[in-house]
Amino acid sequence: MVLEATVLIIDNSEWSRNGDYMPTRYDAQVDAVRYLFNVKTSDNPENTVGVIANGGSSPQVLVSLTSDQGVLLRGLHELSVRGTSHFDIGIQIAQLVLKHRANKHQKQRIITFTTSPIETDEKTLVRLGKKLKKNGVSIDVISFGEHVANEQKLAAFVEAANNNDMSHLVTVPPGAHVLSEQIRASAIVGGASSGGEGGDFEFGVDPDMDPELALALRMSMQEEEERQRRDAASRPEAASSGAGQGAEHADGDVMMEDVEDEEIREAIRMSLMDGQGESSTGNAKNDDLVASLIGSLPGVDSNDPALQNALGPDSKKDEDESKDKGKGK
Repeated sequence: MVLEATVLIIDNSEWSRNGDYMPTRYDAQVDAVRYLFNVKTSDNPENTVGVIANGGSSPQVLVSLTSDQGVLLRGLHELSVRGTSHFDIGIQIAQLVLKHRANKHQKQRIITFTTSPIETDEKTLVRLGKKLKKNGVSIDVISFGEHVANEQKLAAFVEAANNNDMSHLVTVPPGAHVLSEQIRASAIVGGASSGGEGGDFEFGVDPDMDPELALALRMSMQEEEERQRRDAASRPEAASSGAGQGAEHADGDVMMEDVEDEEIREAIRMSLMDGQGESSTGNAKNDDLVASLIGSLPGVDSNDPALQNALGPDSKKDEDESKDKGKGK
């Protein structure tokens, strides 16, 4: 984490009323200032940020170096659009503010917005850039609105102030985009150098704009991951226990099927035996009945061969046994 003191310079000149950037050039700067303040103070709790407005008759220090967001909001509330921009004078005042910072261990940085034509000549800007470099002050310039007219001057100025690639020029053309989002994707906050910080946010929430929501979402994700790990750890134990119970159930089912099959076979055997006994007893009773009926008929000889053949050998045998039983009596 970089320990740094930063001064943000807003171009609140009449040129900032234009609406070619959403919602206007002025409002886009105010939103970007809030974003940069959160970025710097979140990066290191000892970082401080100040704000200067360079529009009007002369630049004005709105917020001295602070890490209190309430102080920033009060200062922005007093800001209004007026006059012309004083690009070089605003930077010189910002350098004085950084020189008198309380913590001398803080590195010095100026981030300036420019949305109006720069009247200062290129040589003066180059001389100012070399002075910043000599005093160890890094400069980031965010050019939009009149970026085409200012491109050559700003490029020369940033090149003169650059030391170890610590100064940057970011040009934002007009379009359906938010200025703070373009800054987030730039090298000013590490988007270009980190190769991904300017991409999509984790959970779709910017932690710099809404740190409490981002923290709550991150904690919720960690709790969910912990729950999934516990479920994964308990799943093998449940699987092994379930396999043992399944084997026991399978063995029990096989034993029950064997018992049931044995009982069914026993029931069928007993049923067949009862059927055979009842069949033989029934046949004997029927034969006795037929023989007694034939013997009681008048004029019918039960010993007639034709009648015996018609009744069958079993009937004749039964009739003979009946007669023998009668003689015995």
